Amino acid sequence: MSHGEAKRPLGILSLTALVVASMIGAGVFTTSGFSVADLRSPWLVMAAWGVGGAIALCGALSYGKLAQRLAESGGEYVFLSRFLHPAAGFLGGWVSLLAGFTGAAAFAAMTFDLYAWPTDSRPAWLPAKSLAMLLVLVATVFHAFHTKSGAMGQNLLVGIKLVLMAAFLLVAYSLVGNWQGAALVEPLDSPPTNILLNFASSVMWISLSYSGFNAAVYVAEEARGGSTTIARAMIYGTAVVTVFYLLLNTAFLFAPGVQAIAGKSDVAAITAQALAGEWFAWLTRAMICLGLASSVSSALVAGPRVYAKMAADGFLPRQLATKTSPPTNAVLLQGISVLVVIYFAGLQSLLSYLGLTLSLFAALTVSTLFISSNKSHGELRPTVGLLAPGIYVSSTLILAGLAAYHRPHEAIATAVTLLSGIGLYLVVRRYSSS
Repeated sequence: MSHGEAKRPLGILSLTALVVASMIGAGVFTTSGFSVADLRSPWLVMAAWGVGGAIALCGALSYGKLAQRLAESGGEYVFLSRFLHPAAGFLGGWVSLLAGFTGAAAFAAMTFDLYAWPTDSRPAWLPAKSLAMLLVLVATVFHAFHTKSGAMGQNLLVGIKLVLMAAFLLVAYSLVGNWQGAALVEPLDSPPTNILLNFASSVMWISLSYSGFNAAVYVAEEARGGSTTIARAMIYGTAVVTVFYLLLNTAFLFAPGVQAIAGKSDVAAITAQALAGEWFAWLTRAMICLGLASSVSSALVAGPRVYAKMAADGFLPRQLATKTSPPTNAVLLQGISVLVVIYFAGLQSLLSYLGLTLSLFAALTVSTLFISSNKSHGELRPTVGLLAPGIYVSSTLILAGLAAYHRPHEAIATAVTLLSGIGLYLVVRRYSSS
């Protein structure tokens, strides 16, 4: 191993763990209850999860191609800045700040709070959201000062999470004869008024659960093996998570029966209770809490690298830039931002907004593969290797358009995010040029 490689602390295991941790968060443990209430059929919900996984795999392949063109930390901000326009890159970083990491981490932390100590048994002295804030504080301190120890802790959390998820699946499928939904899989009381729009909305919700497939590109400069390792980590992580998601949601939808979970957010606990009683429900809560802790942790790893890169380019205060790992000030900013969102936001209000906003910007980033790059970044012939990017961009835009039409409030929130980012970019440019 060369000296340069030795200075890069993240290998294939750590990068794959980062992808898995970024993907397996609050969404998989909450979304299917809302989706089955909308779609009225467990089979349609399973189809939505399958479509979401296929789109995510195309996205992972696409981001692997982007990493081959430019193995530089920063994710969407870097790709959009270098291949499209600095304004587009700034908006990508702005979306990452508000939604991609801050909003997603807050969503995971708030779900952690819900599962760690259920509301009906929580003592009066323990305020709502306090456990969520404590988790964010611990993760912030853990990642702010040492990359290698943070990566080791992240790997440990992901390993424990996967073992517990495998144990949950083993118990659930060993009791398949007791599944309530397996005997009666009829739709709920009435069919949805518009299956296509409801299906698109469900895939948008589900896309939040898959959105971490690109996490490895945010730490590209700290990856051993360069773009090849980054691409492999994203593909491996996405494939593993997709299999887990399909197995988990089969149990969530069919074990307790769709009537039991329709419209509910704690579908995993309901499933565990129906399968084996209270002890299994508590084991499941522990599994979910570990999974959500690793999701919050991964946001504190990936997000600050974006802000540090934006600061180095002059778009954020220079105090966030750093030539060493980790970017301590950026990690602290990320932690504070997550705490603010936790304090003010509601759980369900974040779901549609995050799914729509993140999907649109990921599609915009992948679309840069269709733009001929300059020689410093390598040429990419438009007819070679663009099937996966084409599928990812077209399917995401179609589904996002349908979802926005069906739920205009989330589309308005996304538009406000973009307009605020454009306004801030103009202010920054005017200030830097004066």
